[in-house]
Amino acid sequence: MTKAELIGVMADEAGVTKAAAAKALEAYTAAVAKELKKSGKLGLVGFGTFSVVKRKAREGRNPQTGKTIKIAAKKVVKFKAGKALADKVK
Repeated sequence: MTKAELIGVMADEAGVTKAAAAKALEAYTAAVAKELKKSGKLGLVGFGTFSVVKRKAREGRNPQTGKTIKIAAKKVVKFKAGKALADKVK
C-alpha cells in the first residue's frame, strides 16, 4: 500500500476529505518522530511500540567489489507489534 492509498482509505473510513486525511497523517508522523527524538520510545496500546536502538559500528562488504568497508554506528527505529495487532494479522 502506498501513502496515497493509505490516505484514501483513511479519508473513506473517517468520512473526511483526502486533504484532511493527508494532514492528519503528516501530523501523526511528525508527532511520532518528535517523541522518538525526545524520549526514544512511543507505545500505542493495541498497536505496538516504537523505540530507538543504537547499532554498533561494524564491518561490511561492498557487494560489487567484495572489498571490506566500515559501517558507522547509528540509531535506528525499531517497531514491535502489540498483541492485538499481531492477532489481527494471523
